[in-house]
Amino acid sequence: MNLNRRTALAAAIAAVSLAGASAPAQARPGAADLTSSGRQSLDMLYATEPKARFYARHALAVLVFPSIYKGGLMVGAQTGDGVLFMGGRPSGFFNASAVSFGLQAGGQKYSAAMFFMNRRALGYLHRSGGWAIGSTPNVVIVNTGAALEANTTNLTQDVYIVPFGQKGLMAGIDIHASKITEIHPN
Repeated sequence: MNLNRRTALAAAIAAVSLAGASAPAQARPGAADLTSSGRQSLDMLYATEPKARFYARHALAVLVFPSIYKGGLMVGAQTGDGVLFMGGRPSGFFNASAVSFGLQAGGQKYSAAMFFMNRRALGYLHRSGGWAIGSTPNVVIVNTGAALEANTTNLTQDVYIVPFGQKGLMAGIDIHASKITEIHPN
C-alpha cells in the first residue's frame, strides 16, 4: 500500500472514529418500544411487499430490525436493534452490527426482516451466541420489487432477508461481515 493510500485510510478511520465519539450517546430502546416499532415495521412491509407476507406465512419466526443505521467514508459501520416474533409474540431481542471496508461514502437508515423458515436456522440463532451472516445457515437477501415468484416449490433456503424502507444515500462497493447477538433490553 503506498503512502497516499495509507494516509487516506488513516484519515477515514479517524473521521469515522471522531464522528462516533462526537455523536450523542443514545440509550438502547426498551423491550416495549422495540416490540411496538417492530410490529409497525412489519405492518409497513406486509402492506407494500407481497413476497414478505408469503414468507411470513411459512416462517417459524421473523426477526425484524425497525431501524438499522449505516454510515461511512471508506470505513463504515452499521447497527440496529430488533425483535424476534414467534407466533406473533415477541420471543427475544437482538442487535445486528457490521463493519465494512471499501469504496463507500454516505449514510443510510433502513429496516430489515429475517424470515426463519426451519428449526435448524432458528436453533442456530439461539445457540450461536453471535450469529454471523455468511456462515451457516443458508441466507438469501430478497430484492424487493424484483419479479421473482415466491412459492412453496422454490422456498428452499433457511433464512430470507428482506431489506426495506431505505432513507438516505450510501454509495459504493464494500466488504463487510454482519453479526447478530442477543440483547436484553429493560
